Amino acid sequence: MSAREAVARRPATLERPTRHRLARRIDRAARWLVLRVLAHIVGGELVIVEGPMRLTLGALVPERPLRAVLDVRSERFYRQLLRGSIGLCESYMDGLWECDDLVALTRIAALNVGALDRLRRLFSPVLIPLQRWGRWLARNTPVRSRKRIAAHYDLGNELFGLFLDSTMMYSCAVFERPGASLEEASLTKLEQVCAKLELGGEDHLLEIGTGWGGLAIYAAQHYGCRVTTTTISREQHAYACERVREAGLEHRVTVLLQDYRELSGRYDKLVSIEMIEAVGWQYFPTFFRRCSELLADDGAMLLQAITIDDRAYEVEKAGKSFINTYIFPGGCLPSMEIISRSVARVTDLQQVHLEDITAHYATTLERWRERFLAAAEQLSELGYDERFRRLWELYLCYCEGGFRERRIQDVQLLLAKPGYHVEPPSGARAELAAA
Repeated sequence: MSAREAVARRPATLERPTRHRLARRIDRAARWLVLRVLAHIVGGELVIVEGPMRLTLGALVPERPLRAVLDVRSERFYRQLLRGSIGLCESYMDGLWECDDLVALTRIAALNVGALDRLRRLFSPVLIPLQRWGRWLARNTPVRSRKRIAAHYDLGNELFGLFLDSTMMYSCAVFERPGASLEEASLTKLEQVCAKLELGGEDHLLEIGTGWGGLAIYAAQHYGCRVTTTTISREQHAYACERVREAGLEHRVTVLLQDYRELSGRYDKLVSIEMIEAVGWQYFPTFFRRCSELLADDGAMLLQAITIDDRAYEVEKAGKSFINTYIFPGGCLPSMEIISRSVARVTDLQQVHLEDITAHYATTLERWRERFLAAAEQLSELGYDERFRRLWELYLCYCEGGFRERRIQDVQLLLAKPGYHVEPPSGARAELAAA
């Protein structure tokens, strides 16, 4: 070996141990910082296990004893955790940690996230403009929206069929009684939506966000109305068209493959069930403007929306999380304030009725999670590997914990045009006043 070759090789042989030592120092520093932060948790007990070591943080609260045991399999977990929910998700997919109760863990996190919100608001004058600019560049244009919807809803109808009920409703169900099945609760929700809209045989209903066709078919079968429903998911469009054909409802139900911005015509009633979360914060006013334009002068619109607390909206909307990166790319939860502001600024719609159904979503997600975990073997046979299954398990638990602690909410909002004179649903005035 020449002297030149020896010199050229020397840095490469020394680089690996140096890099390894540096990584370990970073991991230890990250661990120290994470444990310092976790030392102040409230609302539950978190037990961190590292081999033979057990560290207990927080304390049990008698009225709701939340406890989670987190088994750290690699020190890299702490470094990943400093990246927020994306790091938490990726480290779980990679098997760097396990937990005996992911829902309890996310509930404890939801109870403590307020401190993080305050910290983010402190730095928001610097961070938010930069984040907002980045998210604006990646906003949900019609072309980009189709790609992002496909990334979730075109994962395969078989996947969703394994954990949804026969109605294929992928939204909050309503459990009128404790022992109700998931299918019964989904049908209750469908009936509730149609009743609030006061649907009749002469109505032409527009649905923005078809899903797998459950609402369109229910409305046509039980209320005799015409339905035009639209989606930008090719998988959902094909599935919904087939269901409509099987039900013999082609004369009443039209399934479109169009973006809401491309729709035309005028409709008596409009419904959108948990679709607004995919609109993107830059397009909330556009969404409500189009809905208003598509409604007849005496029309009404029912919006079912997952919302985030008004105080967290600004810091959340421009940020990146594992939900809007891995699950619903480009998604953004609106707040009630931003919904009200958009409606007031760009439409002539008025709020008629508001109902909070958040508690039902926690139960819905619990049922989905149980069915999803029970279908592990079928998921594997369909080609969904362990990393994917861990991602979706965390997603379902993460959302359930968020709803149980009301970090996020789910509401049904009835909006009406100036010519709408139908009496609101029973008890609506009292609920609206209370809200």
